[in-house]
Amino acid sequence: MPTLEFKGKQFIYSHHHSVPFRELRVDDEKSLPADGKNPSLDDNLIIHGDNLHALKALMPHYAGKIKCIYIDPPYNTGNEGWCYNDNVNSPLMKEWINKNANPVDKEDMQRHDKWLCMMYPRLKLLHELLADDGVIFVSIDDNELSHLISMMNEIFYENHIGTIPVVNNMKGRNDQHNYAQCHEYLVIFDKGKFLSKGLPLSDKQRKDFKHTDQNGEKYALRDLRKRGGNDTRESRENLYFPMFYNKIKKTFSLKREFPSDVEITPIKKDSADGCWRWGKKKVEDNLSILEASYVPKSDKWNISYRIYLNKLAVNRVETSNDEVEETDDWDDETGEPFERTTKSKSFWWGAEFSTDGAGKLLKQILEDSGKAFDYPKPVSLIKRLIYMAMDTGDIILDSFAGSGTTAHAVLDLNKEDGGNRKFILVEMEDYADTITAERVRRVIGGVPAAKDENLRAGLGGSFTFCELGNEISIEKILTGEALPDYGALASYVFYTATGKSLDGEAVEKPDYFVGETDLYEVYLVYKPDIAFLRGNESALDDLKLKAIAARGSKKEKLVFATAKYRGQKELSAQHITFCQLPYAIHKVVGA
Repeated sequence: MPTLEFKGKQFIYSHHHSVPFRELRVDDEKSLPADGKNPSLDDNLIIHGDNLHALKALMPHYAGKIKCIYIDPPYNTGNEGWCYNDNVNSPLMKEWINKNANPVDKEDMQRHDKWLCMMYPRLKLLHELLADDGVIFVSIDDNELSHLISMMNEIFYENHIGTIPVVNNMKGRNDQHNYAQCHEYLVIFDKGKFLSKGLPLSDKQRKDFKHTDQNGEKYALRDLRKRGGNDTRESRENLYFPMFYNKIKKTFSLKREFPSDVEITPIKKDSADGCWRWGKKKVEDNLSILEASYVPKSDKWNISYRIYLNKLAVNRVETSNDEVEETDDWDDETGEPFERTTKSKSFWWGAEFSTDGAGKLLKQILEDSGKAFDYPKPVSLIKRLIYMAMDTGDIILDSFAGSGTTAHAVLDLNKEDGGNRKFILVEMEDYADTITAERVRRVIGGVPAAKDENLRAGLGGSFTFCELGNEISIEKILTGEALPDYGALASYVFYTATGKSLDGEAVEKPDYFVGETDLYEVYLVYKPDIAFLRGNESALDDLKLKAIAARGSKKEKLVFATAKYRGQKELSAQHITFCQLPYAIHKVVGA
């Protein structure tokens, strides 16, 4: 596989491994929890801090769990004022961090190298956070498009779904040398298992569902006769067979039941024999959604099948083994039965993608704060990505959060369909509270001047605001220099010991149980108290062994504590591996 070479790559290639884990410190005053609840790391999150460190801090909780990632990194135009500030142990990087080399501007001959060195470790961590069936969308323009695709091909193993041009400024931006730029791009990658859920139907498409059944459900009709290539009897002999229609009962069968039944075969307009879309088994399973119509001009009968607007109106029918092209076997738009979505096209254009409209909306939301933000992304753009990528309980991560559009889009969709999607935003600039989080607070509570009724009333929701805390340094625990809280250390040891992220927020329990994987249970005997850690209470003693045994599990158990009062041979008989704090943080291969 071809790889992209750039200055500094040898120093940052594995830099994400050396980035320390950090605590996420909840800021109660800046958080907006649900009524009657306290801020929690299980809630929506807005994190203030360097996104490289924030992504590493998220690993113990969210590795492999993020269904959708959207990022809008610096486009590296030379006018954005971004700085390279990763603390990589390299003379080159230390020179880049020098004030004379920052911010990165157009005159900087190494600005592409710096941008790639900034993005590479962040994309590596994003790859680890992404679920196996997840997808990542990256907004970018021509300045770094080719570099980005080459780099992501390397990190995401060439799982490049596509690159979509998005027209976001119909007037075009000024370029005195060439042309008025009116578009940018969405670069899309996955891990090889993502399947798009499609997009909601447009108003025009909805008008096609003009029929109503006895239950009041709207539906459209599709011709059961196959059209296009391989639509003849000769090419698909097994898809040519007669069907019988009872005009009085308005029912179908594959055998003539009454002499008056009308025999219908798939005849083409030129009177040649055609074929059906479905085989006999599929037809037999779907007789209840078939309709017949007589065409006097040709003196022929046609058969159509119903496609319901509400996908729950009709139970899905299992596919048979009939030889039939899958794209024709199902809904014309989506390739799925009774699924009321449409496929996304490879070029996006429309008022809903306008950054000008997004800027006006942001000013409307933050009108009395005097804050401004250049080129915010439209809510409708992010909603479109969420429609394509997420179920109603999935998580989206935006590690270049900016004005908070991603959170706004999630809350808007949850309001529309009652979903429980979650967002995680990361913003390193000082406006993480005054713009990013403030926007979210206002859309949750309501924007009186908003034109949209839902936004005016308030979208509802909650979030926890976090700052990056101290790095979790196991070596410093017994000295008392850095004592993370129980939840932070528990998530850390669980992740480093098993390679899995912990479900939910860890809390101290009487038996010190943290969590489990398919192979292991993990226990942590710890309190953020130096006296406890230096005393006998922090050791693995008989009382703790009895509490662990009381769980009755036959899995291997990893117990983290400062000391033990039983030999490892005796512990091994109980399927226990003792891991001494602070030295024995390790990863178990194959967990």
